[in-house]
Amino acid sequence: MDIKSDTDNTDDAPVSERVQELLGVGSRLFAEKGYEATSMRDIATAAGVSKALLYHHFASKDDIYARISFLATQDLNSYVEARIPENGTASEKVRAFMIGAATFFADHRESWIAASNAFWADPDRHRLERRLARRRQFEQSLRTLIEEGIESGEFNKVDPATAGRLILSGINWMHRWFHPGKGMTAEQIVDQYADIILGGLVSQK
Repeated sequence: MDIKSDTDNTDDAPVSERVQELLGVGSRLFAEKGYEATSMRDIATAAGVSKALLYHHFASKDDIYARISFLATQDLNSYVEARIPENGTASEKVRAFMIGAATFFADHRESWIAASNAFWADPDRHRLERRLARRRQFEQSLRTLIEEGIESGEFNKVDPATAGRLILSGINWMHRWFHPGKGMTAEQIVDQYADIILGGLVSQK
């Protein structure tokens, strides 16, 4: 996946392998220690490079964070959309949306954690607004699927925005406790979420 800075709207060229590696180290440290507790020196040391080389590629720690944050969400919408069955029921589409999001986040776990932990800490308001707009588009895609189910009579008449927030909150905060290789996969967990949300907790007997 190509990475570019949130502040760069025109350069679509892929970055070097070295920058990819440094961003990977930054993702891991931000995920483990948090944004505030991680320094440029920490990243340079963990990457086995000098601070001078790190500053050659990045203007600041904030620049590294911005690129990681962009990576964490740049292809999320298209990735999930491609996995929604065009002719499926509303339930099938919502389930596919949920599992697609879980798969994407699991595949980019460290970037996901790093971006989630420092989402509101970004001092660049323009960059934050761009990420918020991207998130609103993602949320609206889910609401549209829920509205489709309501209109067809498949779903109860619930508030699509509230239902969407409930679904996405369950997925977005999985990084607090989910550990790959321990128990169920992210996809299996979210598939159970879908069972609960679509089927409800109350027995129909």
